[in-house]
Amino acid sequence: RWQKVLYERQPFPDNYVDQRFLEELRKNVRTRRYRYGAVVFQSGAVVQQLCSVCIFVVTWWYMDAGLLSPQRLLGAALGASLLGYGLFDAVDGGTGRRESGWTRWADLKSTLVFGAFTYGFSPVLKTLTESISTDTIYAMSSLMLLGHLIFFDYGANAAIVSSTLSLNMAIFASVCLASRLPRALHAFVMVTFAMQIFALWPVLQKKLKARTPRCYVGVTVLFALGALAGLATISAVGAVLFATLLLAISCVCPYCLIRLQLLKDNIHGPWDEAEIKEDLSRFLM
Repeated sequence: RWQKVLYERQPFPDNYVDQRFLEELRKNVRTRRYRYGAVVFQSGAVVQQLCSVCIFVVTWWYMDAGLLSPQRLLGAALGASLLGYGLFDAVDGGTGRRESGWTRWADLKSTLVFGAFTYGFSPVLKTLTESISTDTIYAMSSLMLLGHLIFFDYGANAAIVSSTLSLNMAIFASVCLASRLPRALHAFVMVTFAMQIFALWPVLQKKLKARTPRCYVGVTVLFALGALAGLATISAVGAVLFATLLLAISCVCPYCLIRLQLLKDNIHGPWDEAEIKEDLSRFLM
């Protein structure tokens, strides 16, 4: 009788298996089952980041067209930052601050240093790309914002995720676009606004997602409506296309994922690589 062992000679070819070989066949052993509501909830991170890029581009367009003054944008951004700062502390309850040892005075000093540094170098930012054509600036900014969306940390444990690279690409795009604004003050306000929406806002949204899911859903909906309203004032067709994209990401794609899960057919059996279940740590001491 054939035995599935390698240490005995048997009168069978090396590739011989008997009828019992497929008895150990198992299908979809570790397949994860998704719920539609949970997938839609997780897609909110993608929706929010797309809306962040949309709001940033719309704001830049308004400043470039002279319809939005840098003073008004700076005041609105400052008010939103204070509101977000208070909301973060209210949701976090001071836990993160106690664990890190970071004080409010340290937050204030970091803000003042960043503001002074950016304001001092705003003339340099304004003239940084004077020798580069405007079409090239727009192309580079588009590629950088696309790369920001690709490498952003949406919560997936993947090799392509790089929060540092994603943030650097977004800031690079903001510097390129800010250099095409009329004055140095415009460039300073634009770069500051980019730091708020690309660096600070994702931190708050992750905290809301972890602590208050309902509030996170409400903020996501309001954020999407704000982005659509701003884009509609520039292009109605663009707003319709962007709304279609958001609906596809938040509703259609989760549905397709759930449907495709039903077709998954992963097989497992004696042909898989051996898995050592025993704890071997005592042999390594």
